[in-house]
Amino acid sequence: MRTTADRIRHAISFEIIGILIATPLAAFAFHMHPGDSAVIVVGSATVAMGWNYVYNLLFDHAMNRLRGTTLKTPALRVLHAVMFEIGLLIMLMPLIALYLGISLLEAFFMDMAFALFYMVYALVFNWAYDRVFPLAEWHQKA
Repeated sequence: MRTTADRIRHAISFEIIGILIATPLAAFAFHMHPGDSAVIVVGSATVAMGWNYVYNLLFDHAMNRLRGTTLKTPALRVLHAVMFEIGLLIMLMPLIALYLGISLLEAFFMDMAFALFYMVYALVFNWAYDRVFPLAEWHQKA
């Protein structure tokens, strides 16, 4: 299982790279002022960073309990990414609506676009992270 320091490195690197990609993309896609885009992306990243730590800790504990390992199959990686984004969507939608002064429905569609982007990004990032920083237990099971 990953250490606290490793989980912190994971969360911070995930969010920094995500911010650098998502901020200009959101400004362009939603015709937003870059400042508003930055506030939405950085605010969302801050919430997501806390959620990332808690969610991955809970997911790994569940994996250990149910499967005896944290090694993820491709199907589990997809489930992991989808469940993460659903939880984040529930937390962020009202915050986006409040900040931008838009309806919850508009915030839902905007948040869904962010969720789709981050779902793909999370899948690729986490897979790469596991390759760069593998756990010793995975070598024993392989």
